[in-house]
Amino acid sequence: MKTFRDKVAVITGAGSGMGRYLALLLAKEGAHLTICDVNQETLDQTNEMLRKYNVSVSSILLDVADKDAVEALPQKVIETHGQVDMVFNNAGVSTGSHFKDMQEKNWDWVMNINLHGVINSTRAFIPYLIDRPEAAIINTSSIFGMVAVPGQTVYHATKFAVRGFTESLALEMAETNKNLQIHSVHPGHVGTNIVSNSRMDEEEYKKTLEKEGSDRTGFFASKRPQSIKEMADVFKEGGMHPSKAAQIILKGVKKNKRRIFIGLDSKLLELSQRIFPNKYHRLWPFFMLPLSIFRDKKPINSLD
Repeated sequence: MKTFRDKVAVITGAGSGMGRYLALLLAKEGAHLTICDVNQETLDQTNEMLRKYNVSVSSILLDVADKDAVEALPQKVIETHGQVDMVFNNAGVSTGSHFKDMQEKNWDWVMNINLHGVINSTRAFIPYLIDRPEAAIINTSSIFGMVAVPGQTVYHATKFAVRGFTESLALEMAETNKNLQIHSVHPGHVGTNIVSNSRMDEEEYKKTLEKEGSDRTGFFASKRPQSIKEMADVFKEGGMHPSKAAQIILKGVKKNKRRIFIGLDSKLLELSQRIFPNKYHRLWPFFMLPLSIFRDKKPINSLD
């Protein structure tokens, strides 16, 4: 994709994190936007931040787990903006629990947002994208769509599935419609609200701490969070700033990279899986020091 100017982009999960900064960076480059989120307050905050840019913005309260609402979204975008060129299926959630202990409602909650939301949105928008001279679908997987850890079975199930779905779709589109780019995004540790917004029980988390003891890698065990709030704060403060992650995504779209890896940690963990497909965890302790040194926690200077 040569330029974002005068393109119309739809972004889910735009109320915070990578979604918010995707919106700001696209607006800065002259793209018009439909921003969506399940949280009206944070969505309004993003909308307010976009006012300084000379682009048209529509804001839609949306639960991507609501299939009917997702199917109705393209027509709303067309009615407001007259076209749609890019869809960022960015909304995502998590829940921390071992599979045998997980409530089925929490499993379904994550599956419906992380996987079915992506699939339903892609299906709904493709008819409007295939005739555009330049278009793109950008689906957010994760480095956890490449490697696995305990206690994240449902998250892994969705993110591995998003990667497989997206890469197969990319091959199909390459055969039939080369104007429609398809991208799979694999963030490492990005400082977002995904932990604070997750469905995790404090008592269950404490039981997990007692059962598992220190960090499985054996590194930084003394710093392991002792509560969900502490874990959410550490996660947000310790990751790459989401503005930098959004910048990497947009560069990847311009360069038409099918896989977009975000952060040194994402690249190293993916490399570990390729070197030792069955025992990649053994390499992770050697990555801890460079990851802690080189993670870019500063925001882009030109954005709020």
